[in-house]
Amino acid sequence: MSKILIRGAKVLGGEPQDVLIDGEIIAEVGTGLTAEGAEVVEADGKVLLPGLVDLHTHLREPGREDSETVLTGTRAAASGGYTAVFAMANTFPVADTAGVVEQVWRLGREHGYCDVRPIGAVTVGLEGKKLAELGAMHESAAGVTVFSDDGKCVDDAVIMRRALEYVKAFDGVVAQHAQEPRLTEGAQMNEGVVSAELGLGGWPAVAEESIIARDVLLAEHVGSRVHICHLSTAGSVEIVRWAKSRGIRVTAEVTPHHLLLTDELVRTYNPVYKVNPPLRTERDVMALREALADGTIDIVATDHAPHPHEDKDCEWAAAAMGMVGLETALSVVQETMVDTGLLDWAGVADRMSVKPARIGQAAGHGRPVSAGEPANLTLVDTAYRGPVDPAGFASRSRNTPYEGRELPGRVTHTWLRGKATLVDGKLT
Repeated sequence: MSKILIRGAKVLGGEPQDVLIDGEIIAEVGTGLTAEGAEVVEADGKVLLPGLVDLHTHLREPGREDSETVLTGTRAAASGGYTAVFAMANTFPVADTAGVVEQVWRLGREHGYCDVRPIGAVTVGLEGKKLAELGAMHESAAGVTVFSDDGKCVDDAVIMRRALEYVKAFDGVVAQHAQEPRLTEGAQMNEGVVSAELGLGGWPAVAEESIIARDVLLAEHVGSRVHICHLSTAGSVEIVRWAKSRGIRVTAEVTPHHLLLTDELVRTYNPVYKVNPPLRTERDVMALREALADGTIDIVATDHAPHPHEDKDCEWAAAAMGMVGLETALSVVQETMVDTGLLDWAGVADRMSVKPARIGQAAGHGRPVSAGEPANLTLVDTAYRGPVDPAGFASRSRNTPYEGRELPGRVTHTWLRGKATLVDGKLT
């Protein structure tokens, strides 16, 4: 196995150090390291982080390969500094059986750009009526530990309770898309001043908050783990904060776009800004940033949602909801959290690698950058600043809200168990 010497990297943003990779393992971390025959990577003060882990990715395969495939999605992940992603279940067919989750898992292993951990559906066909094969998916080769009907809410309280009871047996987690469907019928954007002025159907904050309140109480009653997908409102933050103060086993994620963008952008009627949950107000954005900084929100997850051109290049009402995010997530987090002083790079590693790996039980990921640990790493040029050009994306889709926008930071290298998947910004 080859040796790689990363020279002069700021590990978690600290003082420059050398990191020696030997095969799949970090062999040594220190200063003035040498290794005969090693490939040398001059970091020149770039920041070295553990490989990022995304708990919320849509890879679309099987069934919507026109949007994304496991290959293109994992190439996009490697480009963004990720070494593991969790693939959501809303595929065609739905990932509600051991056979489908194993198919996705095997595709990830074949392509090798990052580890792919399938998320199993909570209910058969995402229909919310009958529990899916949770135990069989967990016991399959894919070893599923996270279950979600994301894209739809498990709105039936009895079904949600049963799911929480079932996954408790193997310390699994139910990841909830918190959206009361009857409160969001016909919704096109955040309900508020802008929706009233534009005459677009509103998606009220209470539709998210009421489901979160119910589910944290159910989790407390059952003694099980619940995870809140793409939390987006200031009120949701307060509910999660209260639940954690009671010792309820709840975790929550925020997307990069909800940390940066607001519903004011909908005034352009550009469908690239149409997403579920919708872009919220400036007040919500600030509350989300503060909650991520203080740990109320545990992690950043991309909700990478690729769509083909024709599903976004249309009138607002007909457009699909969602944004790609794997290749821009770290830059958005740098702009909103690091450059504002809310988080340091150790905090970024915690929110984008350590905790998502822990929540999803992704062994070998989110580990310290120290001797004896798996060499899952990403190197970031934090001094870089430039415009986002979706033409250069590895993702099959281009529906980014950041086209032409200047963002800081650029991932230059990614290593998966010591094997380079990205070198000098180019996929290997």
